[in-house]
Amino acid sequence: MSLELLPSSMLHAIDLLPDPQTPVTLFTRHSVREMLAGQGLAGYDLQLTEPGRELAQAWGGYLIQNTGRSIQHCISSPIQRCVDTAALMIEGADTVSTVPFGNTHRIEIVEQSLLVEPGSFVLDIHQAAPYFKQQGALGFINSFVNNALPGMKHPITGVADVLELIYNTHPQTPYGLSLAVSHDTIIAAIIAVISGHRQIVEQDWPAMMEGLFVWFEGEEFSNSELKWIWRGKVQHLHIPEFLQRHPTS
Repeated sequence: MSLELLPSSMLHAIDLLPDPQTPVTLFTRHSVREMLAGQGLAGYDLQLTEPGRELAQAWGGYLIQNTGRSIQHCISSPIQRCVDTAALMIEGADTVSTVPFGNTHRIEIVEQSLLVEPGSFVLDIHQAAPYFKQQGALGFINSFVNNALPGMKHPITGVADVLELIYNTHPQTPYGLSLAVSHDTIIAAIIAVISGHRQIVEQDWPAMMEGLFVWFEGEEFSNSELKWIWRGKVQHLHIPEFLQRHPTS
C-alpha cells in the first residue's frame, strides 16, 4: 500500500482507538495536493496529486483492515480535493471490505459548508479576508483562537458548530466509522480550542492526510463527552463545560 506519505501519527492513532464496538469519526485534512508556485494562499482550485490520490485510496483500505470498522457515513468540504479524498478513501475501503461489513460504494458524500471557509468560522468574508491576507493562515487562526478578529464567530461557537455537525453524522451502530474531510485551518483551530491552547506554532499544523479520531459519549451533543486522539494522545472534553466558556452578555 502507498502509505509512505501518511503522517506517522495516524498509524499510531489506530493503536489507541477504543474497542470496535465504539463507533468513531475520522476528522481529517484532505490528501496531498498540488503545491503553490511561490508564496500565496491555497486556492480552491488546487487538486490532489497522483501520489495524493494513491495515498487516500490506500489509507481507506488500511483503515478497514486494521480497525475492525466499516465506513458508514461521509461528510466533506465542497472543495474538490476534499471530495476526491473522501471518494478515494471509500474506494480503497471497497477493495478490502468483506462480510459482515459489505461494500461502501453506495455511501453518499454529503458536502457541508461548515467544513470550509467561509462557512466554519467566518461570518463576514469582507471583514475577515484582509486579515487572512495580512497574517497568513497561521497568524489568522491564532487571531481567531484568541477572538481577536472582526467578521468571525466566537471561537467557542465556531468550534461547537463543527463538533455538533460531527456528532449528528457520527455512526450510530457498533463497528462504524464516519469520515469528515476538511482543511488545515479548520482542523488546527478546532484542536487548539478544544485543547485549551491560545497559541499555535508551525509544528502544531496538521499535515495533509493528518487528522483526529473522535467519538462521543452521551445522548445529546450539549450534554456529551467528547474524546479524541491527536498525535499519540487520547484526550477528552466535557461539552457542557466547554459551551459555558462562551461569555454571556
